[in-house]
Amino acid sequence: MGSPTDEELMERFQDGAQDAFEVLFSRHSGRVQGFLARMVRSGPLAEDLLQATFLSVIRSRGRYERGTRVLPWLMTIAANAARDALRHQHHVDAFASNQDRSAPTSVQPPSGDPSMRRHLLDALQQLHPDHREAVILSKVEGWSFEEIAALRGISAGAARLRAHRGYERLRELLGSLEEAR
Repeated sequence: MGSPTDEELMERFQDGAQDAFEVLFSRHSGRVQGFLARMVRSGPLAEDLLQATFLSVIRSRGRYERGTRVLPWLMTIAANAARDALRHQHHVDAFASNQDRSAPTSVQPPSGDPSMRRHLLDALQQLHPDHREAVILSKVEGWSFEEIAALRGISAGAARLRAHRGYERLRELLGSLEEAR
């Protein structure tokens, strides 16, 4: 018999099997943390959000509907945590002195030209959170628009539109960078 599915593990966890949660955590924590790091562009914050995400899984295990796909449910919790953190950070930044946003983080940017990586990451941060999430999930995580739609509770067309708007904005931001060089 193969290893249990995520859904079987979640049901076992609902029934009190702590080891089932540990398997789910080990299976998905790396992917969730990578997603969070790309969303918030801060390794330490992503680690905190990873812990918050799985703490939320523990707290809401009673509300998990048996048979629901676990990974999209888990990524929804993570995405909501990232959105809340970004919203909070935006408010903090509005009242803080103008700090250098190009300070290095522990997130590993994509390989290639270091200057271009930094500009790409900066441009990603300027996208609307919905657009940034769609771009990261589709281009970095390799998700289909149907999977993104299921994660966010929207239509596949709406997910495609969010990604498209994100790509267009990235082209504008990166195009203005090229003109400035």
